[in-house]
Amino acid sequence: MGTVTLGVSIAVPEPYGSLLQERRAGFGDPAAHGIPTHVTLLPPTEADPALLPAIEAHLAEVAKAGRPFPMRLSGTGTFRPVSPVVFVKIVEGAVACSRLQQLVRDESGPLVRELQFSYHPHVTVAHGIAEEAMDRAYEELADFDASWTCAAFSLYEQGADGVWRKLNSYVFGGGVGSVPAQGSPVDEPAATPFTP
Repeated sequence: MGTVTLGVSIAVPEPYGSLLQERRAGFGDPAAHGIPTHVTLLPPTEADPALLPAIEAHLAEVAKAGRPFPMRLSGTGTFRPVSPVVFVKIVEGAVACSRLQQLVRDESGPLVRELQFSYHPHVTVAHGIAEEAMDRAYEELADFDASWTCAAFSLYEQGADGVWRKLNSYVFGGGVGSVPAQGSPVDEPAATPFTP
């Protein structure tokens, strides 16, 4: 049966999510329309499909213990020359994101893994494209600013077509609530809300 490629992230809500996704596409990033705008909590990770129930139960527990927190994006940054990435910076909520990703990857859970780089929460707006386009992304989004209350995170699966699709959302506190939709055609609503 093989493996599935999973990721866990915080969706950037509307109107910001679609706006940044369109800007990313406009900079020439071919992956833009297959990746809903997000803050990564677990990078692409191969998993046995049989582990999905345990993974979902684990994420539900992480969410149940969590509480909503303020998020604010402002300005741009880059990982160049180490990694060909331009991103929008998280200026509020980064500590909460760091704690959350540690819980997601906890060694007692089914998603334990090492990271290639130290965790640095961010919102990618350009990846692996021409240097001139990366420079343009860095400059043109330097004044970008967005704020919201983060009340949930989501589990995604990458399809054979390279598109990331939401499997479930987890709302903090264990209750059932609505998650702000990004509005992307690939970011379909979750069947069972998950409260972080």
